[in-house]
Amino acid sequence: MNSIHYTQTEIVSQHTIARDTWQVRIRAPEMAQTVRPGQFFMVRLAQCNDPLIGRALALYDLHRDSHGAPSDISLVYLTKGKFTQALSRCKPGAVLDVWGPLGNAFSVEPCKHLVMVAGGVGITPMLSLAGAALGSEVFGDAGSTGAFASKVSLCYGARTAAYFAGLDAFTSRGVEVHLATEDGSLGHRGRVTEVLNHLLDTSCEGVRIACCGPEPMMEGVCEIAHQRGVPCEVSLETPMACGIGICFTCVAKIRQADGSWDYRRTCMEGPVFSSQQVVW
Repeated sequence: MNSIHYTQTEIVSQHTIARDTWQVRIRAPEMAQTVRPGQFFMVRLAQCNDPLIGRALALYDLHRDSHGAPSDISLVYLTKGKFTQALSRCKPGAVLDVWGPLGNAFSVEPCKHLVMVAGGVGITPMLSLAGAALGSEVFGDAGSTGAFASKVSLCYGARTAAYFAGLDAFTSRGVEVHLATEDGSLGHRGRVTEVLNHLLDTSCEGVRIACCGPEPMMEGVCEIAHQRGVPCEVSLETPMACGIGICFTCVAKIRQADGSWDYRRTCMEGPVFSSQQVVW
């Protein structure tokens, strides 16, 4: 079982990385030492009762101190509600309540080519996953055996170019980036699933897909993966209230071994599931 930590910690830095999209860095060495790509944290404003409950924010990046030890974590969020609006106004030194890491992580099964597919703020877990896949970063208290993919590509979709976040961070880590926008302002004009199909037309040999984003997009990616016989994992973005499996607000329909389905808690049994398990 994962070791879950709770801490009150300060914001180290915070800045925008795309339109309405913020990256917040917090000091949390115990969490940084155990977190793995795909896991998330529950965050709330300390000594604040409105909003009262925390919000789930996925790991974006890991930072190390001068001795090379994991010290800080970065989270990414989109400003669209009361909590995220309030968080975006917080300055370095502001105190947050944080607990985690929570949920499961993307698998590290070796593959020839890891294709990450992201839509909107679903880009969040992909930077750390790319680092783990290419062996440039080690995550988790169990350590890592190094790179598990020979090549990593990112298929990234957004409404318009202004919403693309962290493109330089991906390319600097050796990720091959393919973009799609609804308005054609950057990259392919159309859906990111079209970009994925084009990429897979080249070769499906040794490919594995990791996906996060809006549900219709993920459903489309799962259908493509099924048609082409490519293994695929999805990270569900189901809204969460507690993050520790108590409230059952984040349940998703998950297919069982006998072919039937049952509800499973995204925060506990997920958020990462095999595409073959999810009932859309």
